[in-house]
This record gives sequence, structure tokens and C-alpha cells, in this order.
Amino acid sequence: MEVPADPPDACPVCDRAYDSVSAHDAGIMVNLLDNQRYQRVCFEPRPEERLWFFHHTHAQATVADAERADGPTTD
Repeated sequence: MEVPADPPDACPVCDRAYDSVSAHDAGIMVNLLDNQRYQRVCFEPRPEERLWFFHHTHAQATVADAERADGPTTD
């Protein structure tokens, strides 16, 4: 696991703010059922054969889910 040097400003998967990003090139296990810090992790395959994880806190995921339920945003 490594932290990418030049991460995007917003998550490329859901176009929302994220708390942190990590890059992985080996075995991965994700369990967010009882995670106190993160509610959602978006995954994006990258050309350099790494999978980037965008970690969204509960507040970030809640805002994104509420906006999705209300329809598209204009920001």
C-alpha cells in the first residue's frame, strides 16, 4: 500500500470529497460494516496496475447519499 503523490481533488468515482486515498497492488480485503471512521470506499483501477481507494467518512458519504436522493447537484 502507498499514498499517491498527486491525488485528485475529488473522488473520480462519485465526484465527492474524500478523507484519504491509498494505492494497492496486492491482496485487498474491505469490511466497512462496523467501521467507525469510514462509511464508503470507492475503488478506481489505474493504468499503472494499481487500485486506488478513496475513503469517505460517514459525513461525506451521508451528504453524497442525500444529494443523490434529491437528484443531481448543480455544484
